[in-house]
Amino acid sequence: MNMGVLQSYFSMKALLWVLVVFVQTSEYMGCLEEERIGLLHLKSFLIISIRPLKAYNSNYLLPSWVDHENSDCCGWERVTCNSTTGHVEELSLNNFLAYDPTYANDVDFYYKKVKYVERWLLNVSLLEPFKELRSLDLSFNTIDGCIRDEGFEKLSTLKNLEILNLGYNFFDDNSILQSLGAITSLKTLNLTGNKLEGYFPAEELVTLRNLNTLDISWNKYNGTLPNQGFERLEVLRNLETLILDRNEFDDSIIPSLSNLTSLVTLSLVWNHVGVEGVKAVEGWKMLSRLENLEILDLSYNDLNDTHFLQSIAAIKSLKSLNLAWNELTGFFPTKELANLSNLEVLILAKNNFGGQLTTQEFCALKKLEVLDLSYNHFEGILPPCINNMTSLVVLDISNNQFNGNASSSYVEAIGTSLEYIDFSDNQFVGIFSFNLFANYSKLEVLKFNDQNNKVEIETEGSMGWYPLFQLKIIELSNCSLYKLTSNIPKFLLVQHELNIVNLSHNKLNGSFPNWLVENNTRLRVLDLQNNFFVGQLYLPTLIHTHMTWMDVSANHLDGKLPENIGKIFPNLVYLNLSNNNLEGNLPSSIGGMLYLEVLDFASNNFSGGVPRGLNTDCLSLWILNLAHNSFNGTILVGKNQRILQMRDNQFTSITPVFNSTVDLSYLDISNNRILDTIPRWLGNMSGLTTLVMANNNFYGRVPCELSMTGTLDLSHNLFTGSLPFCLNLPKLQHLYLQGNEFTGSIPKVLFNSSSLLTLDIGDNNFTGNISVEIKQLQGLRILLLSGNHFTGIIPNQLCLLRMIRIMDLSKNAFSGTIPQCLHDIYFWKTADPSFDDFSLKVEPRPLDFESIYTYKGFSSMDAYKYSYLQYVDTEVEIKFVTKYRPSSYKGSILGYMSGLDFSCNNLTGGIPPTLGQIASLHALNLSYNQLTGKIPITFSKLAQLESLDLSHNNLSGKIPSALIDLTFLEVFNVANNNLSGKVPDMKAQFGTFEKSSYEGNPLLCGPPLDLCGPPLDESRIKGNESYPTPRQSSNATDYKWYEVDPIVFHTSFLVTYIIFFFSVISIFYINPYWLQRCTNLIEDLIYKCYFFFFEILERLLNCLCN
Repeated sequence: MNMGVLQSYFSMKALLWVLVVFVQTSEYMGCLEEERIGLLHLKSFLIISIRPLKAYNSNYLLPSWVDHENSDCCGWERVTCNSTTGHVEELSLNNFLAYDPTYANDVDFYYKKVKYVERWLLNVSLLEPFKELRSLDLSFNTIDGCIRDEGFEKLSTLKNLEILNLGYNFFDDNSILQSLGAITSLKTLNLTGNKLEGYFPAEELVTLRNLNTLDISWNKYNGTLPNQGFERLEVLRNLETLILDRNEFDDSIIPSLSNLTSLVTLSLVWNHVGVEGVKAVEGWKMLSRLENLEILDLSYNDLNDTHFLQSIAAIKSLKSLNLAWNELTGFFPTKELANLSNLEVLILAKNNFGGQLTTQEFCALKKLEVLDLSYNHFEGILPPCINNMTSLVVLDISNNQFNGNASSSYVEAIGTSLEYIDFSDNQFVGIFSFNLFANYSKLEVLKFNDQNNKVEIETEGSMGWYPLFQLKIIELSNCSLYKLTSNIPKFLLVQHELNIVNLSHNKLNGSFPNWLVENNTRLRVLDLQNNFFVGQLYLPTLIHTHMTWMDVSANHLDGKLPENIGKIFPNLVYLNLSNNNLEGNLPSSIGGMLYLEVLDFASNNFSGGVPRGLNTDCLSLWILNLAHNSFNGTILVGKNQRILQMRDNQFTSITPVFNSTVDLSYLDISNNRILDTIPRWLGNMSGLTTLVMANNNFYGRVPCELSMTGTLDLSHNLFTGSLPFCLNLPKLQHLYLQGNEFTGSIPKVLFNSSSLLTLDIGDNNFTGNISVEIKQLQGLRILLLSGNHFTGIIPNQLCLLRMIRIMDLSKNAFSGTIPQCLHDIYFWKTADPSFDDFSLKVEPRPLDFESIYTYKGFSSMDAYKYSYLQYVDTEVEIKFVTKYRPSSYKGSILGYMSGLDFSCNNLTGGIPPTLGQIASLHALNLSYNQLTGKIPITFSKLAQLESLDLSHNNLSGKIPSALIDLTFLEVFNVANNNLSGKVPDMKAQFGTFEKSSYEGNPLLCGPPLDLCGPPLDESRIKGNESYPTPRQSSNATDYKWYEVDPIVFHTSFLVTYIIFFFSVISIFYINPYWLQRCTNLIEDLIYKCYFFFFEILERLLNCLCN
């Protein structure tokens, strides 16, 4: 063939291709009219059917879908057409109500947010016009099912439909599977998060012979019927991916799964799969039939025995095994895993494995690319053979007990393939040098947080260094960076891809590193809390839309907050600048942070009012903490706020921004200047668990509408009158009414609060008796009734409150005897002192970021999340007088305290010896009563007692010498009684008590009092007679301490006067200037007195004359 023929051939071929392209492009004239009309009909249906948010209307829903001749439906939003034919191929009709996509990580929370009125029924027949439809996404739409006879069987005519996503809706009827079985062309079916429950009807899907991926995660399936389980799906020869996460399956489904031999990926995350009994073991053995299985995820289950791994080891094709978040124990399962020669991913995080990694079998896994041993109990050093794992990309050994020197020689030997390294929270010691990573060009994640504070991170190097890597995540929390350099690491100056920076708890100083934000435009997390940064908070000049989390709390920043902070960081979700020295007014631009969920400016010097936009426009704001500042004006309560912490300011009123604030759970406005009655709208919030209004000027009566379930604190206000009998608080845990002017008796309805743990109504004007119905408060721990006007006897029913830790009935007018049964109260002698039952139970709301780094099923655990418990004071605090002073006991300290105070009453009779049986008692005060009899010798058994006050009574007899055994006793007072005999020897704790502890007992003797005289006559002792009173001498007079000899008095007075007179004369003689000043002063006083009385007399005469 000559050259000319070849040229002609190629020319013709090129011309033919141009012609084909021209024909194909000329055929495309936009979307088909039938499908365009179908889309418009679908939009009309959606507008009618969906009950959207109030801000929605037809203009906001699919605004580009318009009936206009120049509008090509292939250019409409959520529509994808075939570029050649113009047919609609993809419809992305998901999330019309714009729910937060992170709800996908917490479906239960998503269900709670969706209101019933927002659900709607789907008319599937409206999708029939799209004959070439290949992918349909209807997820996150609150669809409650299909209109009758308009179900998914209608889609059977769409022969090209391969992908159907119905996730996160409310198709909670298994009958939907039968209609889906008619769409035989399906390759991917997603039914995640639909509240489907019961037995999974696998037989309904056997017609889907082309199915490749089935996802039924986040439902409530709990098993399968006999002979109708997953083995029915073995006819689906193309099924390669089966996702059963977040259901309630147990190990009974394992045998049926073994029939799905085409499976490549099997995920059973977060079920109840375990290894219980012989039958379960046999089932696991059958799993070895899955000869094509490459990915097996059994994380978040109930696996507690590693024997099942022998069956897993038989699956030679396995490349990825995830056993995280189980209960597996023992040593690293080297023998079981050594046979998995193709294993690339091994994740054993969050188990209870322990011991050392010393065996060679561990390093036989040479193909490993991901090794995650985090959150176990491994110890020792990493074995040297880890150097052979040259393919390692991810190495996470965080939160174990690995020890040894922190030098990274073993990491250096692994090779430069590493992308992810996490050595956080182990027992390493010494200096860890970062310049060893200089040549790791692929490194993206570097974590070395150190809670043990034993590692010093060297970031600079003696000769300097330049990194080849560009990090996405760096976490060096609590790494003692200040010991080697007190500044931010210099190598961060050349990093431009950072997503997360955590340098918290390092005592770094200098000014705020705004350059770190400037250089990294994709920065999402900046955590610099607990350092020594000073000066103003300078912000970058450009807007940073990716910044989501910013924590610069506990530093020394001062000055005003930049006015444009809300514009620079418009998408912040979490902003914490607490515990600094910032001042001035809050910038109004904060109201533009529409995604803000947490704002914490507590413990600064801010003043002025709170910008209204913060509460009206920031509708995502869940937590607002402005405590410990100088804000004034009105507290505005936003619509969706859950926690409002406003204590220790100067606010004068409180009001809701909207008519309803139903989401408020915690409100603390204590220590302000609010002068008002309790707002009625507070009683309309059924979700309000804790209301703290202490130390204000609230007055009036307590409204009956209040219905707290956690804490109600109205202490130290101006409330008067009696508590309303309509007050109904059956689930209340802590009630504080101390320091008001309440009167009357305790309403009996209060005794219906069976959950009550703390009752503090001290320092009021309550009267009457303690009702016997108090016995209904069986769970009560703290009972404080001091400083009232209660009368009558102390009822024996108090002894039925056996969980009491502290009981204070002091400063009342109780009479009668001390109940003999008080020893029946535990005073917490057997319970755990952790005080967990005093913690506020608030539903946590974590903020989970999407994992920034993922690799072959491994996802970085970027634990930047918040919980309500960070922003509520969960610790109970009470004041109880002991050791002569009112002490404050809070939280765990309160858990170790127990006390009984009956002082300042009119109690009579003897002290019950049974009180000595309360071995756990720390404080006992019975002073200022009219008790008689002896001090019980059983008090020597009060081994934990720290304070014992029996003063100002009529006790008699001797002080038991056995009290010396009370080795914890710090305060002992028996003053002003009728005690006699020798005081206990000054040994142990009694060697610290002074004379004041015994004074007022004239018949007591011995150190520290006067020495005792000769012993009494034996016969008198046996006769139990009192000590004789010493008689006066015969010439003694009746002397009284207040009488003075008149001769002595007058003589001393005269001498004193003469000395004073001559002293003044001498001073004036020495210094005449002082004499002149004194004369002028006396003259001025005379004239002032004269004119004063003259003016009064003149006015009086004028009044009489007129």
